[in-house]
Amino acid sequence: MSTRRTGAVTMHEVAALAGVSIKTVSNVVNGYQYIRPATREKVEAAIAELGYQVNVSARNLRRGRTDLIGLAVPELSLPYFAELADSVIRAAEARGVTVLIEQTGSSRERELEVLSGQRRHLTDGLIFSPLALGQQDHDALQVDFPMVLLGERIFGGPADHVTMNNVEAARSATAHLLGLGRRRIAVIGAHEGEMMGSAALREKGYRQALEEAGVPFDPALLAEAGLWHRATGAEAMHRLLDAGVEIDAVFGLNDALALGALHALHARRIDVPGKIAVIGFDDIEETAYSSPTMSTVAPGREQIAQTAVDLLLARIADPDPDRPYQRVVADFTIVGRESTLGEGAPAQAAPLRTAS
Repeated sequence: MSTRRTGAVTMHEVAALAGVSIKTVSNVVNGYQYIRPATREKVEAAIAELGYQVNVSARNLRRGRTDLIGLAVPELSLPYFAELADSVIRAAEARGVTVLIEQTGSSRERELEVLSGQRRHLTDGLIFSPLALGQQDHDALQVDFPMVLLGERIFGGPADHVTMNNVEAARSATAHLLGLGRRRIAVIGAHEGEMMGSAALREKGYRQALEEAGVPFDPALLAEAGLWHRATGAEAMHRLLDAGVEIDAVFGLNDALALGALHALHARRIDVPGKIAVIGFDDIEETAYSSPTMSTVAPGREQIAQTAVDLLLARIADPDPDRPYQRVVADFTIVGRESTLGEGAPAQAAPLRTAS
């Protein structure tokens, strides 16, 4: 007859049933490897019979660990960050860790709060994607907990860093359009005066591709967009068309902008890609289901998520401040679909470009 009962079973009861000390039960529960197999079997049998549940909170308190990590992103309403969060959660779960998500709204004040707020004691470390902070905020990143940075705002900071190959990926996206005979390629999402960040880096890649192809750069083809949303992409596209700028292709600096531009072109009854081809950046799920399906840059989101989680867990396990920080640049592919290749075109991934 089973001795399982209702109510909390104590470690004392497990020890008594197994005929061992409380310390031995603790060693088995906490995975101590130097236990005789016969002893381990007795303890595990007693645990199963009594229905003993490990007090995770107490164990974590003793270990000084919570098995929670933080993920701070600018805006979950942007599909890229929502899909990135999903990738990070799955990568963390596979490693036995739970993710606590914070949204900063791209606010400098809230990004600084992420680094110093009261919630930090709830987690063992932080994966942080800042948009408002920059190189001038290097000192703010001198934190006393493990952290991995994502994105392009801060290079050479006091943390491990995982980023995209923005320049080369944008160069390849532009080259994809040039290779299809497009010469008047508009950029949707430029940030005038920006020196560091996704917009600046992707514009740099765009200009490199034009120069390599011998196509003159025309500033009239740069369309500003503050926030990278569908609405601002559509507005920028309408402005270009209203201005009468000659265009035969559009490079949206993210997929939301490109989808907004695609919507504006549909509203004007402009054939895509017959009259104007469109490519985006991020390879969000929606691009495979738009009409037409949209060509894009797949920036290595899964690689970014898994690498960030692994680097953070390595820092948590070994927080030695003298260990050199790593910078990892993810691989990317160009995914060609109907918005550049024409109706019925199957998704085609260009050969993988590996970061140097």
